[in-house]
Amino acid sequence: MILDAETLALTPGIEALIGWAEGRELPGVLKMELLASMVELATGVCTSAEEALQAVKALRECAAEAAADSGLALAAAGTHAFSLPTAQQIAPDPRYLEFVKYAGVSARRQAVCGLHVHVGMPGPEECMAALEGVLAWLPIVLALSANSPFLAGDETGLASSRAEVLAQLPRASAPPVFGSYGEWEAFVERFVRLGLADGYTRFWWDIRPHPRFGTLEIRAPDQPTAVELTGAFAALLQALCATVVEGPPLGPARRGDYAQNRWAALRFGPRAELIHPDGERTGTAAELGQELLELVAPAARDLRSAGLLAALDPSRCEGDRQLAVARASGPEAAVADVADRTVRSL
Repeated sequence: MILDAETLALTPGIEALIGWAEGRELPGVLKMELLASMVELATGVCTSAEEALQAVKALRECAAEAAADSGLALAAAGTHAFSLPTAQQIAPDPRYLEFVKYAGVSARRQAVCGLHVHVGMPGPEECMAALEGVLAWLPIVLALSANSPFLAGDETGLASSRAEVLAQLPRASAPPVFGSYGEWEAFVERFVRLGLADGYTRFWWDIRPHPRFGTLEIRAPDQPTAVELTGAFAALLQALCATVVEGPPLGPARRGDYAQNRWAALRFGPRAELIHPDGERTGTAAELGQELLELVAPAARDLRSAGLLAALDPSRCEGDRQLAVARASGPEAAVADVADRTVRSL
């Protein structure tokens, strides 16, 4: 999120940041997003989660420098604690203006930030198998990443207001069950032919194939404030993909269970009571988060990313800190704390 450095409110500074980045050597790119008060930091292809973490750190430092040069600041979290989403300017890109014309207020409410992790896949069918195996665990990842307890100045009572807002978009939450990559491809092509979408990136599911990159794109987590948690979630999701791809074949994830678990995760965070991915028992997100860490531990060791997972504590989420600061000192103090922690280590 791009803030006015004095008021800490959201402000439309994207053009200044992109202008600053032009002609500079960066470990990735600063990109325009739907709102002019947001900037997307995108790494290049990384060979490890550690490399991705270092690239994100460098990108945050560059973006913070660009912001400071224009009297701006940055804040990484799922939502802003007090700025009104529907009052924000739309970024000056014809695609976004056309989308807002189509989606209306459901688009204007999207003042939300998430972490998207692309994991390279061996092939299209492995990608679809990984999608099903990973999907069942994503509500747990959402619960542990929850970092958006506020929206438009209100303490919403949700651990992840972002996840609720995202669900207002067309083609959101879990994708339908596809029997093969070909079925997914035909589904997308039919929507394009009918004029309902102009490509597969117009499907805002929590997880989706990304054939142009050869990846499975996982979009479930809230945006972490601490950059170490960005590295931890990247490592966790990469190791989970490896575990699923290399394990025994799995059937489709239960969409009914997913809908229940996604809601419970966005409502209660680590304290949510969730249906286990096996469908036969329940546990708190914190308990299932610990089980998930144990499940991926062998793959994380093979990928040399086990050390990054130490930043994850399944018993708490960053939204808890936002709430504690705001209750003690007000929502402005919560934003100030987020902005401060965005560009420094834990």
